[in-house]
Amino acid sequence: MNRRAGLPVRSLRARITLLATLLAAAVSLVLLWLAWKLVGDSVAAVPQMPPGTTVRVDGVDVEASALAAHLREHARQRVLIAGAAAFFFVVAATGILAWTLTSRVLRPLREITGTARRLSVESMGQRIGDITTKGELAELAGTFDAMLDRLQAAFEAQRHFVANASHELRTPLSVIRTELDVTLADEDADQAELRRMAAVVRDATERAERLVGSLLLLARTDGTGLAAAEPVDLAVLADSAWRAVRAEAAERGLRTDFHTEPARTTGDPALLERVAGNLLENAVRHNVTGGWIEVTTGADDRWAVLRVRSAGGLIDPAAVSELFEPFRRAGVARTARSGAGLGLSIVRAAVQAHDGSVAAEPVVGGGLSVTVRLPAGG
Repeated sequence: MNRRAGLPVRSLRARITLLATLLAAAVSLVLLWLAWKLVGDSVAAVPQMPPGTTVRVDGVDVEASALAAHLREHARQRVLIAGAAAFFFVVAATGILAWTLTSRVLRPLREITGTARRLSVESMGQRIGDITTKGELAELAGTFDAMLDRLQAAFEAQRHFVANASHELRTPLSVIRTELDVTLADEDADQAELRRMAAVVRDATERAERLVGSLLLLARTDGTGLAAAEPVDLAVLADSAWRAVRAEAAERGLRTDFHTEPARTTGDPALLERVAGNLLENAVRHNVTGGWIEVTTGADDRWAVLRVRSAGGLIDPAAVSELFEPFRRAGVARTARSGAGLGLSIVRAAVQAHDGSVAAEPVVGGGLSVTVRLPAGG
């Protein structure tokens, strides 16, 4: 397997060497032909003696025209012999140099190939690092390392997500099993005990159902296109979402302040309603008793804006970005008593699916402000 993995580099080295050798051979042949042609023409250009003139060479009388032809052929033959020797020397030297130099040039490529061969989910920390050569191969190595950084971050995020999802699902399942085991082990359990157990099991089942629903909604929203594109008014969605949590807010004594002006956009009504619903649910459930909530909607030529501000606990500004990660609640993983920590993750995925943006910032004195911007329209 290792030998097969190294074939592309060696094949490239052989191809470069063959190409360089063939190019040197072609150029050498052209130069040899030009030399042969020039020598012949130069000898032919020598002034000729009158026809019938004889010349004595080594005591032998030779006709001048025959001597000129002999000299021309002899010169050409000498050029061919010397040129052929030079031709084979140049071709051989080119092949050796090309084979040697390409080995040095392609060494970073072998390092890249070796790193890619060693990679697996368990060894995503492998990197090429700095290489000796510069230019395209160095740029390729840097690009490869950057890609590995992104892949490693994605794998780690996936592992973290699966671990948190497993934890969240295991909690209600553990509650259900514990209640069933305790009740079944009690031979004297009466109707009241059975009803209590049934109520606990129902609450745990509802929690698991909400979590699964949130996971399905996040999977549907994250990285997928819109199922529908209709005119939507964020002010109307905010009012509808508030009606769903108004009773819970009243129980906690929360003060509300609404400044809702028309904020029309185009998108999936169900997803955008979930955006407004999640923001207001978070504002109520992560608030403090007797706290406050401010909801603002509006639009300009570019954006339709929905902003939800609420009181709450103190939040580290450096941890605000973590709130949009799955299973994060106020910057702390898996510590809330209600909810699964997917609300803002769904908000971000839905907003990005609509080509919008979402940002959050802590409120002075405690709390959070979340602003959603969507392309104006509709």
